[in-house]
Amino acid sequence: MTLVKGEGSRLWDDQGNMYLDFMSGIAVTNLGHAPERVKTRVQQQLDTLWHVSNLFRIPQQEQAAELLAANTCADAVFFCNSGAEANEAAIKLARRYHAKVAQTGRSEIITFEQSFHGRTLATLTATGQDKVKDGFAPLPAGFRYVPFNDIAALKAAVNENTAAIMLEIVQGEGGVLPIKASFAAEVAQLCAANGILLIVDEVQTGMGRTGALFAHEHYGLKPDIFTAAKGLGSGFPVGAMLAQEHLREAFGPGSHGSTFGGNPLAMSAVLGTLETMLEDKAAVRAAEKGTYLLNALRVKLSDVSAVKDIRGIGLLIGIECHEPVSNMIADAQRAGLLFISAGPNVIRLLPNLLVTEEDMDEAVDIIHTVLAKRSAAVTTIS
Repeated sequence: MTLVKGEGSRLWDDQGNMYLDFMSGIAVTNLGHAPERVKTRVQQQLDTLWHVSNLFRIPQQEQAAELLAANTCADAVFFCNSGAEANEAAIKLARRYHAKVAQTGRSEIITFEQSFHGRTLATLTATGQDKVKDGFAPLPAGFRYVPFNDIAALKAAVNENTAAIMLEIVQGEGGVLPIKASFAAEVAQLCAANGILLIVDEVQTGMGRTGALFAHEHYGLKPDIFTAAKGLGSGFPVGAMLAQEHLREAFGPGSHGSTFGGNPLAMSAVLGTLETMLEDKAAVRAAEKGTYLLNALRVKLSDVSAVKDIRGIGLLIGIECHEPVSNMIADAQRAGLLFISAGPNVIRLLPNLLVTEEDMDEAVDIIHTVLAKRSAAVTTIS
């Protein structure tokens, strides 16, 4: 399939076929396709200045950082080009803080089984899934993995070399698995009591996706470091690592950098995205629409035997099935609906945050038809 046009919740291919988009470019086009304010800002920037590098002051970068800091617990922002780069920067910052500021010499990062943090060597090593590491040995040292939501296992893994704990609020690639509130609170306490930095990977859950600007807000967490990308630029490649004030000293001039990170074009997209998201209360709307969609799915699919569980938060929703969902994805695509998987057996729904109830109803009807058909086929075979 070759997609050539997008508007709001709709996409068109080069054959003229229209699709309802419940992928959002994998949680990227959170405001829908071609949002007006973002488009206007980028078009205006195209006529003036594209790139100068961070050797010079970039006012748009400062404005974007100020907006992020004003609406989060962060005090400082580092801009880059992707989620993997943002997570890489987070790992580097944690280690450099312990080496240069706290001077503990700690270097180990604890992450979680079924997590996903990126495709660079460091971030795929941080990822708690063996499939992304296949063929890339030797991998960097300094990572340890424990089961998600298992506080006993986490406490047992902490030692005198633990620099940081890195987690996702919802394991998106791992099957749309939300963190337990009790576990989140205990992780925060564990970090505070042992001088361990808390890193939250918000590449997929950030920018309103879960019903808050960042998902850690639901749990009252104030991470030392957290990351963003995907929805940050409405499709323009950009990432960000955000941190609290006590970490600023660890990243002085020359300690880390990015040639393209934070350039005027990228920052124009970020500013347009943030302004729209804040003024239109997109996160609040995502919470409301997520409740509507989750309830509609649970009612409509209640008698579909292929379905094992339906879960999610905001507009990050997973439908766990009793079998692999690859054929269901293909069937839905032929019916005019696009969604993706989260592991082999989970359908992942990621509509834009401004999706209408009419579009959600249409999507639910298609999903029901596809899954009911699959259930009937399995019953017949049995």
